[in-house]
Amino acid sequence: MKNTEIKSLAASEIAERIVVEQENLSKLKFAHAISPIENPNRIRESKRFIARLKTALVSK
Repeated sequence: MKNTEIKSLAASEIAERIVVEQENLSKLKFAHAISPIENPNRIRESKRFIARLKTALVSK
């Protein structure tokens, strides 16, 4: 999702998306702890996306 798409969302939609992405991140971390996931960079990308969403939420 691009920053322009994030900025077009309402604050409540961004907050919901943050919750969903944090759940996804915890699942990725758990899966990686059990057995290494195919692409560990997905964890980093997920963290950055959550940070991008939080930044957009604060600026609204």
